[in-house]
Amino acid sequence: MIPYGRQEITPSDIDAVTQVLQSDFLTQGPVVPKFEKSVTDYCGAKYGVATNSATSALHVACLALGLKEGDYLWTSPITFVASANCGLYCGAKIDFVDIDSKTYNLSVEALEEKLIQAEKENKLPKIVIPVHFAGQSCEMEKIHQLSQKYGFKIIEDASHAIGAKYRDQPIGGCKYSDITVFSFHPVKIITTGEGGMAVTNSQNLSDKMSLLRSHGITRNPELMTTEPDGDWCYQQIELGYNYRMTDIQAALGISQIQRLDQYIEKRHKIAARYNKAFKEINIKTPYQHKKNYSAHHLYVLLLNSKISKHHKVTFSQLKKIGIGVNLHYIPVYKQPYYQGIEYNNFPKAEQYYSRAISLPIYPTLSIKDQDYVISELSKCIENLTPGEVND
Repeated sequence: MIPYGRQEITPSDIDAVTQVLQSDFLTQGPVVPKFEKSVTDYCGAKYGVATNSATSALHVACLALGLKEGDYLWTSPITFVASANCGLYCGAKIDFVDIDSKTYNLSVEALEEKLIQAEKENKLPKIVIPVHFAGQSCEMEKIHQLSQKYGFKIIEDASHAIGAKYRDQPIGGCKYSDITVFSFHPVKIITTGEGGMAVTNSQNLSDKMSLLRSHGITRNPELMTTEPDGDWCYQQIELGYNYRMTDIQAALGISQIQRLDQYIEKRHKIAARYNKAFKEINIKTPYQHKKNYSAHHLYVLLLNSKISKHHKVTFSQLKKIGIGVNLHYIPVYKQPYYQGIEYNNFPKAEQYYSRAISLPIYPTLSIKDQDYVISELSKCIENLTPGEVND
């Protein structure tokens, strides 16, 4: 099976992890802060808070921004469930904003329309989470302008997008947001096994998230509510969680980030070969905004609308012959847990879902394997719709 994504682990990665295993600290040691600094240095943010997953990072980010019961959180329906679940963890109400038909990111036009109506109904969101789908940035400047007008906070879900750029600036600099969250799951751009990070330019938010990721406990006398009993004293001043990243994971991340730009370059080459190969057949290749630089975490094609009825068949045929296609994502509102919650219609998300297929893309994908993917997908499409043109 050729997977849709996979990690690369090198001897230098193994050496970095081994050094931690042979050290005095496996967790809560000096390596996690080093990894945090390596990420913030790369993306241009002031503070980084490493966690055991991007889901955890999204949760503490919401808490740090004061999301609570009765508040509203809005995000894209075409995302992993964590982008919405983080709001449910805080007791908030979740709603979605339809996607842009070109980028598959949250639509700024749909967001503005929804904000106008929500203001009339006194249901404006406390937080909006734009998701940089497949590694391409949302229109953050416009979203930020709307946040200034309507008073919501912004968390960029950049789980797909470390190493990407928006208007020549690295994603994660938080110029147009309060917090940005990265993922280091094995199928992402770089990996720590499991892991995530929230980056921000606010010391207050950084301190709050750092406290929440470790049980809400402090050993800082200045933060304690009473005089400490002695040097051994610690106090729980918030209801926090055990969301810490280990030094073992962080060591892997430090080693991996040194190859980040190289990985992005390889992904661009793979995407370019797909684009060239599929130029003349009945599929829609990914659109890339000229002012953005995608991380190409995913390569998502859309079947021609005339053959979308064969979506399931095409997907199954590719899986049967060893091509590990996937679908990113089932709209979140379709999940059973979200059933019964009333949402508006999301026609562009529905159209996307009926046609999307994610093809294999990762730095170690060989030309031979990619050519096999191209050849077999082309055969599938040609057999379904001889002579039709791309839409």
